[in-house]
Amino acid sequence: MRLPVFTRSLLSVFSMVITGTHFNYYQLCHRKLWLFANGINMEQESDLVYEGKVVHESSYPQRTSKYEEVEIDGIKVDYYDTKNKVIHEIKKSNKMDKAHEWQLKYYMYVFEQHGIEGVKGILEYPLLRKTQEVILTDIDREEIQTIAEEITNVISQEQCPPVAKKGICKNCSYFEFCYINEMEEEE
Repeated sequence: MRLPVFTRSLLSVFSMVITGTHFNYYQLCHRKLWLFANGINMEQESDLVYEGKVVHESSYPQRTSKYEEVEIDGIKVDYYDTKNKVIHEIKKSNKMDKAHEWQLKYYMYVFEQHGIEGVKGILEYPLLRKTQEVILTDIDREEIQTIAEEITNVISQEQCPPVAKKGICKNCSYFEFCYINEMEEEE
């Protein structure tokens, strides 16, 4: 069975809000980014995504009363400490820490763009009992603008980028989708 060539939906990509998830997926895989941005979502079927959601919801139960959920221009931050200006981002594993850092840096950048100065970021890995402070530099701010343009270029392509075989593919919610042809050939 051959999968059809996926093409960009009629949804105007240029009116789409770039989110932290886009920044995260850009770092991981341009194909995943394109599929997600064009409405092909596999996360709801993934056990790994579900496990991450459980870690997020159960790790710090006292947070909901202490910190605020903040949404700015479609960017949703679950835990923001308004008193200390700290965005807390919870992740299950630090295997993709570069992607996590850029996602958090993007959140910090968006807050700055809306007049909230001096925002700090903390990545939290409760299962590993580790935290990592994330700082937004002037170089990062320039890079964010470049990445945002590149994200727009990727998601506005007519066709889905090809499979980029990476070590992280087997743990991706899109794995079966991307490798269906290879799995059928093995049978």
